[in-house]
Amino acid sequence: MARSKKVILFVVNSTEFFLSHRLPIAVAAKKMGFDVHIASSTGKGVKQITDSGFTFHHVSFSRSGQNVLRELQCFLCLTKLFIKLSPDLVHLITIKPVLYGSIVARLVGVKSVVCAISGLGTVFQNTNIFARIRRWIVCKLYKSAFKHPNLAVIFQNPDDKNLLLNVRALTAEQTRMIRGSGVSLSSYPYIKEPEGVPVVVMAARLLRDKGVFEYVEAARILKKRCVSIDIRLIGDIDLGNPTSINNDILSEWENENIINVYGFRSDIATQYSNANIVCLPSYREGLPKSLIEAAACGRAVITTDVPGCRDAIVAGETGILVPVKDPLALADAINWLIDTPEQRRKMGKAGRLLAENEFNIENVIDKHMTIYQELIRNV
Repeated sequence: MARSKKVILFVVNSTEFFLSHRLPIAVAAKKMGFDVHIASSTGKGVKQITDSGFTFHHVSFSRSGQNVLRELQCFLCLTKLFIKLSPDLVHLITIKPVLYGSIVARLVGVKSVVCAISGLGTVFQNTNIFARIRRWIVCKLYKSAFKHPNLAVIFQNPDDKNLLLNVRALTAEQTRMIRGSGVSLSSYPYIKEPEGVPVVVMAARLLRDKGVFEYVEAARILKKRCVSIDIRLIGDIDLGNPTSINNDILSEWENENIINVYGFRSDIATQYSNANIVCLPSYREGLPKSLIEAAACGRAVITTDVPGCRDAIVAGETGILVPVKDPLALADAINWLIDTPEQRRKMGKAGRLLAENEFNIENVIDKHMTIYQELIRNV
């Protein structure tokens, strides 16, 4: 018996990431007539997913990937789900869902596959012998994953795209470019900067490779210079990630009295509106949502000259690029923006225009719907 609706299945490693980065796309797919299903590890977001009218399926994605048996169980769980659900299209998000889901989709005959490359992970940052071996293995997996005959791979920055093209993991015809996950301009309105002591904000998971240590060291440098400033750190510890800081380190930073630790906050638009400068000294990204949200709020940005981060700003116009792992350069950039408020505000206004022209969530949704329709027509 023919189904009345085509089934789309989103596969993502965490419900929280789906809600923060892909929920509007799933809502649009539902409005377009799809029967929308979400497969992910269980978490706080399951209720919101089901309340949104989507069907949730539990797939236990491990964070570390060190247990071969558990990874095999995850692969088999995806295989059973794909066979049972027989989706017309799967949208695979984050590294493990892309690698495992693409291979499973090809093996069981899923008709259409979308892969979202929102960053290539730490395996492409490190240069030691073990990282090079892991990188070789991961590239082989990508080559196998991208052999599906009706596939579109969405990249957020050209560096990630070119890297996988150069290792011949896919063809140019399979690639699409969408700059980030989009931002709701109405939810992140432009508001004039606050007066008083300048406020600098970094909002991210508290991981080493987000540049959190460099951010704190830059705060130390500015304190030694006796710069009047309020430096804030917003975000959660992520003990499931091997590069996460721990509570002891966080307590040490608080006791130094050089940064104000805010923990997890859901009101990021308000936090940015209360700030003068937004920083993200990350080591590598897909295209960081925090920076496009900062741009929408009209705040000057300081970030690193690495893939993803440099693609989220217009250097010299909406913000400043600094070398990666360089707290002195970061401190100098913060210092300069504090000393040049007119230039800072000019960058903030240019950032708002960039968000309106490039990062509007409606544009991002339209591009995704076009890709879905194109793939379904190819079947």
